[in-house]
Amino acid sequence: MKKILITGSNSYIGTSFENYMKQFPDEYVIDTVDMIGDEWKSKDFSGYDVVFHVAGIAHSDSGKISKEREKLYYDVNTNLTLETAKKAKNSGVSQFIFMSSAIVYGNSAPIGKQKIINKDTEVNPANCYGDSKVQAENGLKELETDTFKVVVLRPPMIYGKGSKGNYPLMSKLARKLPFFPYVDNTRSMLYIENLAEFVKLMIDNNEAGTFWPQNREYSNTSELVKMIASAHGKRIILVKGFGWFFKLTGHFVGVINKAFGNLCYEQSISEYKVDYRKFSLPESIKKTEVLI
Repeated sequence: MKKILITGSNSYIGTSFENYMKQFPDEYVIDTVDMIGDEWKSKDFSGYDVVFHVAGIAHSDSGKISKEREKLYYDVNTNLTLETAKKAKNSGVSQFIFMSSAIVYGNSAPIGKQKIINKDTEVNPANCYGDSKVQAENGLKELETDTFKVVVLRPPMIYGKGSKGNYPLMSKLARKLPFFPYVDNTRSMLYIENLAEFVKLMIDNNEAGTFWPQNREYSNTSELVKMIASAHGKRIILVKGFGWFFKLTGHFVGVINKAFGNLCYEQSISEYKVDYRKFSLPESIKKTEVLI
């Protein structure tokens, strides 16, 4: 039986993983520790096989941010991560799993331009959020030894029931609008239960290294909205001819490229020796939108 400590209470990923693992009660013991404040420093990490570090600040800022806000990104995403990893290593934990992000490669490509990431693509953070993740990754690699293995996960957009970010907005629009603009784009996404299964496999196989989990299928933003509407028994009509408008406004409104731009992983870098993609894109949308 493996003992897993999730560092970061009430996080979407951490809570979802914990719930997913409840189907294996005889194989894993999972605890969670709150990383806000300093009380976590008194938590005894010894006896745990794995630390799954999900604590962090997600990027929700637009435009220029204050020096104080920038410092917070590095304090939490970089310094707290490394401090936690050092405590884990000194306590005899054998594996540390870190939630990084596709953001280390920068922003989505604008509408009309491709952005396909492969194993040789260099990290190129576009903001302090991305850079704070890169700095954490670099620090973790320095801590890694034969007895302290580090797993770095760089997932694309994660979605599922209760998720935050762009997906809930798309879901809201899909349920209300009779029409939606069609824009030709390609994005990688990752359903939360596919991620949970992947993390489980990282633990089962005592892995180390950098990984790029994603769904088996790419997503198109417009088709995704249509799929969400269908899950609710609604028909939404996709209207072509708006590409030029979004391409133009994307130069001035960053959220346009975030929603309709292109960012995907080459599928080959996301393959693993065991299939972790338990749910297809259509199945995952139904599970996210409707209780099944």
